[in-house]
Amino acid sequence: MQMLLFRALRSEPRTFLVFMALALGLQTSLSAQLQFPSFADGQANQLYTAPIPHPAPSPSDRMFVGAPAVLVPVAQEAATPPSVPAAPAPNKAGAAKTDAQAADEKTDAESKSDTEPKNLVEEDTDEKSDEGGDQDEEKEDEPDLEEMQEDLDERLKDLEEQFEKQVQAEKDAKAAAKKKPTFKLGGRIHADYWDFMDNEPGIGFLENPTPGASFGNDPEDRFVFRRIRMEFSGDMPDNMLWRMQMDFNNPSTPEYKDIYFGWKNLPGNNTLLLGNQKRPIGLDHLNSSRHNVFMERPFVVESFNEDARRIGVAMYGHSDDEVVNWRYGVYNLENTSTSGRYIGDSLQLGGYARLAATPWYDDASGGRGYFHWALSGAVAKPDGDAFAGDTNSNEGRFRTRPLARSNSRWLDTGRIPGADTYELLGVESVLNLGRFQLTGEYIANFLQRDNTTPGTGQDVFFHGFYVYGSYFLTGEHMPWERTSGTLDRVKPFENFFLVDRLKGGRGRGLGAWQVAARYDYLDLTDEDIGGGVGQSYTLGLNWFWTPYSKVQTNLIYGDIKDHRLVGGFDGGDYWILGQRFMCDF
Repeated sequence: MQMLLFRALRSEPRTFLVFMALALGLQTSLSAQLQFPSFADGQANQLYTAPIPHPAPSPSDRMFVGAPAVLVPVAQEAATPPSVPAAPAPNKAGAAKTDAQAADEKTDAESKSDTEPKNLVEEDTDEKSDEGGDQDEEKEDEPDLEEMQEDLDERLKDLEEQFEKQVQAEKDAKAAAKKKPTFKLGGRIHADYWDFMDNEPGIGFLENPTPGASFGNDPEDRFVFRRIRMEFSGDMPDNMLWRMQMDFNNPSTPEYKDIYFGWKNLPGNNTLLLGNQKRPIGLDHLNSSRHNVFMERPFVVESFNEDARRIGVAMYGHSDDEVVNWRYGVYNLENTSTSGRYIGDSLQLGGYARLAATPWYDDASGGRGYFHWALSGAVAKPDGDAFAGDTNSNEGRFRTRPLARSNSRWLDTGRIPGADTYELLGVESVLNLGRFQLTGEYIANFLQRDNTTPGTGQDVFFHGFYVYGSYFLTGEHMPWERTSGTLDRVKPFENFFLVDRLKGGRGRGLGAWQVAARYDYLDLTDEDIGGGVGQSYTLGLNWFWTPYSKVQTNLIYGDIKDHRLVGGFDGGDYWILGQRFMCDF
């Protein structure tokens, strides 16, 4: 009831206040009019029936009159016995009374009999008169309409003042909160199991390429925490924001991920960020790992944008209708997630940009249908002539793992001598039709080399692509975030649960089930650079327990060829089975 009154006060304050004032006034009026008799000690049982006056009956008839009666408390009085005619007094001579004396006594008795009922009627009349006087006094005590109106107006004014004070207090609290930084806590846990089921001998040398006791050994099965992240974020007055994200998947060597601050709500729906953040190349890298369809990112995305995040300054924005969005910035090329610093005479900078659009988005169905496309690109200048004694490293290098958490990156160009500049050009598209989605992306890499660095050679060209399709068996769809041009969180129609019912039996929910298939291709071999040519086929099954938890299962078959020789092998094929249990908060 209190919640209903509070909601009424917030939605229609004046109507609510008038209603309350009227209710209080009515309660006061009723209390003044309905005054019940109080009983003094010893009077509770002393009630009698007082008949309403009517034409005077005889004393003997009064107890049988059927007139309405009212119970009235009276004080206890001594009962008065009825009048009894006195016996004739003897005369002085002791003789019987004369006829004349008897006649006189009879006349006196009749006169007395006629007088007694009249006295009773007079008593009733007096009582009625007293009751009427009491009623007049009560009417005089009742407040008139003007007094009630004044009382209601005064109470209404008090309620309005109290409401205005409450509203002002809320405004003051919000204003005070805006003057202080805010804090939000989040995180995610991704626990993986990887079974390297089968592989050819050459894969062992790609996994363990360094001569030693383990040289050429096959990859081993493993259980690993892929991600153990703590995330902190918030706002600062007036229009600033901040974010910190640390990963403890390797407790001995924590890594920072997103570490930045900046300004939001800038003109043109723009946000400016300074710090460690993602470079805008590769849709699957811009998607959060919480929402990706497959356990690991495609060959081409990971090789040309390894670990994605770098220190830089970037602008993010979107159009008013959210059809077009963009991001662009300048970044350092070296990954500083474990050291927290970049030291070197060469800045190794790169300019990156992405322009994306969602020309079709079906609002009527809640976004179950949409089409997205994007163009992305980069121009970067690595330190291709870095010497062994330099603090910084040559970032003209492209590599990736076999879509699983292996020890080494099986496709790897190594640091390319003489790498002077390189350009990236990418195109991506997504078509979503209800429960079905088709996604593809292609990225090309043009690298130029100088003619002075020892070991340099001809310019090289690398490229790759992927395409996948996914389908929800339970009817859900992959949501889309239009302001960023990325996947959003899946919300199952029914969460997964299994519980005992109070009345017997069990209750259960299936969650959401999704199947997917992806093909990957990457070519990192050109001229004198033998990074390898790899292709992979992945089957995926995703079981969404809730919007914040799921299980991913991937079965992977792949082969690598044209890799520079390691232990006399240039590659091989392999089978891998992976499973990930994940949640975020």
